[in-house]
Amino acid sequence: MILSISGVVMLGVLVVVFFRKDGLKPSHACTSALFGFYLASTALAPSIKAGGESLASLLGGMKF
Repeated sequence: MILSISGVVMLGVLVVVFFRKDGLKPSHACTSALFGFYLASTALAPSIKAGGESLASLLGGMKF
């Protein structure tokens, strides 16, 4: 678990640096995808899923 969390932190920092430095290149997109896969295997995954579903229902309920 500690290795997984440190991997998530490292990949998260890389994603932030890539976005701020010079946009998103294909190699940066691969790093972002790896970050997502590692993040999905942590204890935060259910909270992130619930937040995403809540945001989707909020946006789906808006009337324009």
